Amino acid sequence: MRMKRLATDGGEHAAAQRMALIAFVIRVLSAAIAFLSQIIQARIMGEFEYGIFVFVWVLTILIGNLCCLGFHSVVVRFLPQYRTEGAHGSLFGMALTARVFSMLLATAVALVGFGVLYFFGTIVQSYYLTPIFLALVILPMIALGDVLDGTARANSWPFVALTPTFIIRPTLILVFMILLVKMGYAPSAVTATIAALAATYVTSIGQWLAVSSSMEKRYPAALRSYDLKAWLRVALPIFFVEGFGYLLTNSDVVIVGLYLKPDDVGIYFAAAKTMALMQFVFFSVKAAAAPRFSSLVATGDRLGLARFAGEMARWGFWPSLGVGILMLLAGNLLLSLFGPGFTAGYPLMTILFLGYLAKASVGPGEVLLTMAGRQQLCAWLYAVVLVSNLGLNMFLIPLYGLTGAALAAAGAMMIEALLLHITVRKALGIVLFVLADPLGASHRQKVSS
Repeated sequence: MRMKRLATDGGEHAAAQRMALIAFVIRVLSAAIAFLSQIIQARIMGEFEYGIFVFVWVLTILIGNLCCLGFHSVVVRFLPQYRTEGAHGSLFGMALTARVFSMLLATAVALVGFGVLYFFGTIVQSYYLTPIFLALVILPMIALGDVLDGTARANSWPFVALTPTFIIRPTLILVFMILLVKMGYAPSAVTATIAALAATYVTSIGQWLAVSSSMEKRYPAALRSYDLKAWLRVALPIFFVEGFGYLLTNSDVVIVGLYLKPDDVGIYFAAAKTMALMQFVFFSVKAAAAPRFSSLVATGDRLGLARFAGEMARWGFWPSLGVGILMLLAGNLLLSLFGPGFTAGYPLMTILFLGYLAKASVGPGEVLLTMAGRQQLCAWLYAVVLVSNLGLNMFLIPLYGLTGAALAAAGAMMIEALLLHITVRKALGIVLFVLADPLGASHRQKVSS
């Protein structure tokens, strides 16, 4: 009966639940596909070439995301508002601006990257040069894909939002790589990057066609209007918030790549991504929460906002705990699938588990702050966390190697969780913790006002 109500209820709360459930299912499937893909790639390439590829690919995803300059989240922030107001001209104008702006910035960054490689390529290890060159060609399509993800999430279209990035693209990368190897290409990082380039272009162009068609069907045609100044005012703080957050998520792999050999990068990446399977629950909750947070803020429902935030923390924590325990129990077996040398990463999984659990305990606090218009405050918070993360990495990796990288990542996530809890409580009067009443006795009057 409850599932029937969830499927048929037209309310926004039910829509958020449906999106969380669909996002969860997609993330489970995508996690399986990505994990299988990584195993096969590691088996094909070996630890050294696999380490080169994952280092370059993580950098590509990271820089491509940053090239959106926050516009991939601006559409999530404003589109529900424009839809509610019937401001379809602004809606279409914002969607177009986000796509064009992100692709142009990514192209500019790629051109600068080509120049750096041309004039200063001798300072880069030779085995990184060709993969990095190919990765720069991928950047505009990564940025476009992230903006399209945000546009689809803002419309509560989870399949269009999530399947291209998390199911279609990794599947195509694996398929294209296997085909290239069968055609006689070397089983190397260069071949893997060529496969990633082709897969990203096919996926992003297909998603662009799907999102554009869906928006034209959903909204009546209207003359586009633009408020670039207002969008940039929101985009820049979001850029810092999410940019810092994304750097936090990936800086450990990048710094390991800067300090240690590609073999170590491969081992760390296998351990980190295996343990990160518990995060797909948290990601699903974030995907569902943002549009609902935006709507609750727009309507001024502070009480509903507090209750929904508490619900999101519970949705994220308990499933993450269960999945994390399962990952630890099966850790050695899972790592052995990558190859015999990868089991050295198992101790890292235990350390990272504690960090992911701390992060899940406060739910999508950064999304709540951003959708509530506190993006500047959130940006400062993540600046502090990022500096802490980089400092921990640079101090601990030279001393303890891969263990130091795991300790730095887990420590940064714990600092992030603590600061989010304190900031949300001070700024919004919401006690954001899985075991707490989000209203809190001392804050109930403030939230209700």
